Amino acid sequence: MNTSQANAAKPHLTLWDTVSIIVGIVIGAGIYETAPLVFQNSDTPGLALGIWSLGGVLSLMGALCYAELATAYPRSGGDYTYLTRAYGPWAGFLFGWSQLAVLMTGSIGMMAYIFADYSATIWDFGGEAKFIYASAAVVLLTLANIAGLLIGKRTQNILTSLKVIGLLAIVLAAVFSGQSAPTSETVARPASAGSLGLAMILVLYTYGGWNDSALVTAEVQNNHRNIPRALILGTLSVTVIYLLINAAYLLALGFDGARTSKAIAAEVLGRALGGFGSKAMSLLVMVSALGAVNGLIYTGSRIYSTVGEDYRLFKWLSWWSPRTSTPARSLTIQMLITLALMALVGTAQGRALLNLAFTSVGTETVSWSGHGGFDTLLRCTSPVFWLFFGLTGFAAVVLRIRDPKTHRPFKVPLFPVLPLIFCSMCGYMLYSAADYAGKLTVLGIFPLVVGLIIFMLHVRPGSRAFGHKIQTQTIAGEPGCERSS
Repeated sequence: MNTSQANAAKPHLTLWDTVSIIVGIVIGAGIYETAPLVFQNSDTPGLALGIWSLGGVLSLMGALCYAELATAYPRSGGDYTYLTRAYGPWAGFLFGWSQLAVLMTGSIGMMAYIFADYSATIWDFGGEAKFIYASAAVVLLTLANIAGLLIGKRTQNILTSLKVIGLLAIVLAAVFSGQSAPTSETVARPASAGSLGLAMILVLYTYGGWNDSALVTAEVQNNHRNIPRALILGTLSVTVIYLLINAAYLLALGFDGARTSKAIAAEVLGRALGGFGSKAMSLLVMVSALGAVNGLIYTGSRIYSTVGEDYRLFKWLSWWSPRTSTPARSLTIQMLITLALMALVGTAQGRALLNLAFTSVGTETVSWSGHGGFDTLLRCTSPVFWLFFGLTGFAAVVLRIRDPKTHRPFKVPLFPVLPLIFCSMCGYMLYSAADYAGKLTVLGIFPLVVGLIIFMLHVRPGSRAFGHKIQTQTIAGEPGCERSS
């Protein structure tokens, strides 16, 4: 490890900074878009709120698993580190590769396009306006993170604070604007068969992202104490906020009104703010999306930097700028791949090129609809996301058994019951995501196949061309924390 890298990951994130990352990433635009769908797939308002509560409980179980893993192996990179230790270098490498190739970069692109969609409602100058808005968001926030650690985390804290203030404004608008229809008198339409499963999928999707705080473990002050606190406080905070927002929707619009709403938060704000409500809602979603984009940019770059420490081919990604103390190269390559994906699935020319490629190999063309086409891309890759998520959850069980001498400042309560419940949830979501994606699942598997080929050709033991150094290293100076290949 070079000098700049060794001095890079100094603890600088406070408990509030880490909670801010969790809240900022999790609360994107999902709560504004999925809530009506969850209401549509629930028989009663109470059941809908119960589903949101269950999503919070399941997320908390997962957070407890990640808290144990992060404190036992306090190295940045999160899942990459845990998968490598539990299953071998191949698992960690495939995780890191897939995050860089499409998963993390695709998530950044989707949130950037959500920002662009709402920006265009305020000023649409035609042409590729949305692509320009989305690209500008990615470039400017990446540059802010490259400029320095303080700028990156302060940007996150400001965006998260504005987001929470905006959400509280929705709750207050519902309280003071009155109720349009008593929920108790509403005759709910019966949910269709299997629709509760869809509601659960939507809710868990909206809770996604709390685990990304583990990617910056080495940068958290007193991480053995603050990582568990941040994961628990962050997950509980998001759960409370989601329940308050959904209760506000029901209070202001009634159950039927909330079910049929096309812009549910805008309607609630409109009741209190009149015509300004829709513009206020656009600004709120824009801020929420930017907070998620910045959080993903910040945490995602740490994965590739950690991978670069272990594999010679990616060693250049491990470099941190000695002047700004940031993983500048990882941030830059993440930005470039994100922009390439955005151009590929978010522009007419890119989509035409993709459909031409599908046609040439005898595959039906794909409808790249929704948020610049990233809805389709993320639908393709969701099975891969839930596969890795489940493997990481089970790693808590594997490593507790295989690595009993490692000091664990935090342990999952009711072990192994809670980890196994969390893994079962991931298994259900993997099945549901694959069923929903259908044939498009193949597109999500393709990056994994490419990564596996690279690993087999170049990362095998004794390979000089690529090489890896995962045999036995101590993680973050923790005694007894040795990683073995």
